[in-house]
Amino acid sequence: MAEIKITWTKSVIGRPQNQRRIIKSLGLHRLNHTVVHQDSPTIRGMVNKVSHLVKVEEV
Repeated sequence: MAEIKITWTKSVIGRPQNQRRIIKSLGLHRLNHTVVHQDSPTIRGMVNKVSHLVKVEEV
């Protein structure tokens, strides 16, 4: 299964609570932090909700 690399690029200050929770549940702790996840519909759905805050790359 493919993997995707997710990098947190913009702050969640002033964003709704659900977007803050999604960033946290993706495992991102601070700006410019990068995590690698398996490419699944669940992860893709989470990334789509916060696409304006993160950068996604195929690994």
